[in-house]
Amino acid sequence: MSTTPVSSAAAAAAAKAASAVQQAAQSLISESTGSTLDVNSLVSALVQDRVAGQNSELTTQAGIDKSDIAGLASLSGALGSLQAALSPFLSGDALASFSATLSGDGITAKAGQGAVAQTFPLDVTQVAQSQILTSQPFNSTDAAAMGTGTVSISLGSGSSAKSFQISVDSSDDSLQDIANAINTASDNPGIKASIIQGANGPSLSLQSTATGAANTINVSVNQSSPTALSQLDVTSGTSTDPGPPVGASTIATGGSVWTQTQDAQDARLTVDGQLVTNANNTIPGAIPGVTLTLDPNNPKTIGAQNLTVAPDESSVEGDLSSFVSAYNAVIDQLNSLAAPGTAGVQGSGGPLLGDQMIDQLGAALGGIVGDKVSSGGLSSTLAELGINFQADTGGEPFAQLEIGNNESGQSLDDVVSNDPALLSALFNDTNGLAQQLDSMVATYTDPAKGLITKRTTDLTDDIASLAKQQDVLDDFAKQLTSQFNDQFTALNTIMSQAQSNQRFLTQLFGGSNSNGALAQNST
Repeated sequence: MSTTPVSSAAAAAAAKAASAVQQAAQSLISESTGSTLDVNSLVSALVQDRVAGQNSELTTQAGIDKSDIAGLASLSGALGSLQAALSPFLSGDALASFSATLSGDGITAKAGQGAVAQTFPLDVTQVAQSQILTSQPFNSTDAAAMGTGTVSISLGSGSSAKSFQISVDSSDDSLQDIANAINTASDNPGIKASIIQGANGPSLSLQSTATGAANTINVSVNQSSPTALSQLDVTSGTSTDPGPPVGASTIATGGSVWTQTQDAQDARLTVDGQLVTNANNTIPGAIPGVTLTLDPNNPKTIGAQNLTVAPDESSVEGDLSSFVSAYNAVIDQLNSLAAPGTAGVQGSGGPLLGDQMIDQLGAALGGIVGDKVSSGGLSSTLAELGINFQADTGGEPFAQLEIGNNESGQSLDDVVSNDPALLSALFNDTNGLAQQLDSMVATYTDPAKGLITKRTTDLTDDIASLAKQQDVLDDFAKQLTSQFNDQFTALNTIMSQAQSNQRFLTQLFGGSNSNGALAQNST
């Protein structure tokens, strides 16, 4: 760090203090001729003369340290944003960006890594949905007191079924109490209960929160003697109806009391003529790298349409544009910190002008983005994509990037569309541009051992040390003030006594302009 601002400030403070001492000395001379001596001003000037230079050095250096810390924090933030902009290239998402569009409505698709440019015919025959069971209406007497016992409820079938129990006693045996107990059971695997107030009395409705043919509801009541509660028994099965819907749920037992108002069923569709089934309406993996989502509320979901998967050039270009913007933000910070300033104007440059770490970082960034990357027999540079260094830096130390044309006159859009292999070589996952930049930036931003972290720690420690030195200097100033006050108060007393004696002798013996009392008596 430069000490020139510190030395200049100390020199200015010392000159100002010296002037104050000179004025105080003149006051002391005047006192000897009869003027009033201002002890406080004289002491203040002398103390200031002793500590002004050190005081200014400490204050100025602390200000420089704080400015450096703020600049490094801004730089670290910009570097972190650059790493974030590199993430699509590090993960491979940028190079595997595809768009997925449907020819009809009711289906959305998202293409990601592993997708292949191709058109796929789809035909959806049914969507996934959850089972809803509704009981017959109960009369007001039964609804108010269904009876006591244990109600076991399960969701699913076979070994994957999950069940829970509720105990019903005479204090909470209304139909509403039973619904409340189901909803509040801590081990409820996903069944919602509600009361439907119909014209013929209240009914209990049970609904699975999970879709799919396997997520069926079963209820078993255990009580010593049958009451209205026992009518809640119901067993679900799988329909043998060839459909559609295919493989849907049905009521196996309890159909005299319960009605299936919505059957549990899987989503079913064909992709390139091959059957695909899924328990819910989000279907990943049926097509490599593509996730399909069926809208169960859109009637146009059912039917045939085409899915087209194609490279998403706009996404790649957007990722590259974000990278360039993030890189330029880092360069902007470096140029601000290392700004050369105005010639001949001291202190007009950036706070870290000439700093070795800043110069090394700027050079390293420029070296990586300007260098050639080789992979798989191909070599590529950012310039070949149409991303070049700005020719006119305006006198700034480090050059930013700009998106334009390559030497062949091709735009970034042209290269991405016509020669994606160049992009793949430049951002390969072994020694690609993103890997190199991310690794280099991490040496500066690592929160444990990064160069910026270490530098910030050193500056923070220096500020703490300066604060301690300031405390020592303040204590010294207080001691000096006390010492000078004692000395000049005593001097002031002596001089006052001397003046008093002078006046007495003048009165006795006379002076240059008067005769004393003794001289008059003698005459």
